[in-house]
Amino acid sequence: MSLFPGFDVVDVTVGGTTVHGRVGGSGPPVLLLHGIPETHLLWRHVAPALAVDHTVVVTDLRGYGASGVGTSGDHSMRALAAEQLAVVRALGHERFAVAGHDRGARCAYRMALDHPDHVRRLAVLDVVPTAEAFARADREFALGYWVWSLLAAPTPVPEQLVLGAPATFVDHLLDSWSDDPSVFTPWLRERYTATFRDPDRVHAICEQYRAAATADVAHDEADRGAHRLRCPVLALWSATGAVHRWYDPLAVWRQWADDVRGGPLDAGHFLPEEAPDAVVEALRGFFGDGRAVS
Repeated sequence: MSLFPGFDVVDVTVGGTTVHGRVGGSGPPVLLLHGIPETHLLWRHVAPALAVDHTVVVTDLRGYGASGVGTSGDHSMRALAAEQLAVVRALGHERFAVAGHDRGARCAYRMALDHPDHVRRLAVLDVVPTAEAFARADREFALGYWVWSLLAAPTPVPEQLVLGAPATFVDHLLDSWSDDPSVFTPWLRERYTATFRDPDRVHAICEQYRAAATADVAHDEADRGAHRLRCPVLALWSATGAVHRWYDPLAVWRQWADDVRGGPLDAGHFLPEEAPDAVVEALRGFFGDGRAVS
């Protein structure tokens, strides 16, 4: 049985690489972006429900799943956002809503800042802006977000460590960041781990974390106080996770946008997999039912 019934597989060539994904449904377009260590399979419970009254595009970010690893050497979220925007435009959509989880949320908000004429609504799941996170970093951050430091370390150290035990790396993220690890079946864990068995993919992902600590922070700081998110923003986060413990997420996002709403969900970090019904309800209410597209 298909995890994405009625969806077509697409592979779109943009900027010298290929972005893999699926497209299904009809109505106002919505782009869904995943985080680490997942692929577009993160949205397997959410995308079909949204496709009842939306055209839903789900993709693998650069380096993940079946997407390419990129050739430009620019691994910033600005570059990844431009890549994903090009995919949606190539599929015929000039203005759309976007929801991102984890790394995908960082790509999504950068897209909304850099390309405001194309993003009509933005949903960010379990994140605060990258520059905000680094600016507020402390001992808890260093220990809790150790992935940020490990993967941003000089090459080839993190690449070799991850490639030495990819299943251990992925299982630890899934088990320690979730409230219900049972949602990650052996089949799904293997799909996610496959990314981290590929040296080129691991290097690309590490380069993205290196860019997060440098280019992404610089881009956020350049926008802080100068450019705001012009579209409405929905922020959802885990009621038991670090974002809830360390920040006031709505207050943080209101420093970046005028129209911010949302709240915590009763789940761990992987909201679309651990609480799909709640995520669908929140996104459908925010994006509209296929008629409200303002």
